[in-house]
Amino acid sequence: MVRQALGAGLVSFTVAVGALGASAGTTAASQVERVVSPGGIEAYLLSESSIPFLSLSLDFRGGAALDPEGREGLAYMVSGLLDEGAGELDSQAFRTELEDRAIRLSFDAGRDQFTGDFKTLTEHRERAFEMLRLALSEPRFDAEPVERIRNQIQASLRRRAEDPDYLAAQTWFAGAFPGHPYGRPVQGTVESIGRITVADLEGFVDRRLAKDNLVIGVAGDITAAELAPLLDRAFGDLPATAAPVAIPPATPAGEGTVILRKDVPQSAVLFGETGIPRDDPDFYAAYVANHILGGGGFTSRLTEEVREKRGLAYSVYSYLYPLDAAPLWIGGLGTANAAVGDALQVVRQEIAQMAEGAITQAALDDAKTYLTGSFPLRLTSNDGIAAQLVQMQVDDLGIDYLERRNDYIEAATLEDVRRAAARLYDPAQLLVVVVGEPEGLAE
Repeated sequence: MVRQALGAGLVSFTVAVGALGASAGTTAASQVERVVSPGGIEAYLLSESSIPFLSLSLDFRGGAALDPEGREGLAYMVSGLLDEGAGELDSQAFRTELEDRAIRLSFDAGRDQFTGDFKTLTEHRERAFEMLRLALSEPRFDAEPVERIRNQIQASLRRRAEDPDYLAAQTWFAGAFPGHPYGRPVQGTVESIGRITVADLEGFVDRRLAKDNLVIGVAGDITAAELAPLLDRAFGDLPATAAPVAIPPATPAGEGTVILRKDVPQSAVLFGETGIPRDDPDFYAAYVANHILGGGGFTSRLTEEVREKRGLAYSVYSYLYPLDAAPLWIGGLGTANAAVGDALQVVRQEIAQMAEGAITQAALDDAKTYLTGSFPLRLTSNDGIAAQLVQMQVDDLGIDYLERRNDYIEAATLEDVRRAAARLYDPAQLLVVVVGEPEGLAE
């Protein structure tokens, strides 16, 4: 986001989250409820009354990829302005009331979604839901906060123009998706942010924030009966339908290496290729394969071969990134300029070996142990639970997903993981972007 979330007023929330973890994490799977308000608004709920506060996460389908050409960063700018005045409250009055009542409210934009996070103490619950309603349905977009947030975003973009990691990501997506909405920067450019008008901001709200593309997850001190009318309170004034989401399917374009010369002592490297869709039968096997290769921190093959054995990088990682219109597998590393060529050679070798099936049963067993054992850590806070409940709905995983998730991991056989790795990894298809003064690479 364009500024820090509320600070001192949330200290009590942080303490409470830690206390909640032990109980919520162990019982979440059996307590998730589907709540339908009198007005037909749905949410997944995990009720936990031991600590007097709740968290809510929301997701509107359609994010920065729908920004009009030349207005890149529109969704992101809206995300920074929804809590800068609404209804009869100007920016200062709105922010003061949030702080005085220790209500946390923030929004963000990704390529495929516009998201929000909200938390409140139980004693302020009624007013907090009204504040959420105002932010979503009656944002003011007054001149002072619009220009202030615009200036903050532009200042951040100017700073990031010197950040090798940011430049690598922007260059990779621009190269992978030329002419496609995914190739445009989520946060926009200094120039595009400067062109955004209040009419653009209002148009985004009118087109994108609606009931039919809204997903909600709630966790904490509230029952289903108490939540149902508050859902209507917060979201009942939204339009029934949003504008259609029309993002054409895409495949990352090209392969090879792009070097963006920058006078820095260490290079930032980003690489990637086509991934596996979230609803593909091989997704969980691919998830395990990625953990073995680069998703397992210090236990991954990339860390072992690139960092530990050879000292060629101070960080190396990979992950699945299943965008709606273009599932991806992404990886990256940071290293001294002199080591870039050697580090990438080892990365390609490990990718090739994975694709050829060089995966042992022991590696598979270790990955399963970690992935199943660490999953409950996602459920140790109201925030984490609410976010997980949203993702379950976005990905159409079913209300009992928390009970079934580890079974999907355990069901992946060595044959499954090798098959998924063969689909996922092809060193010849890698698009690599390097920002720095790398050695050992041909341009």
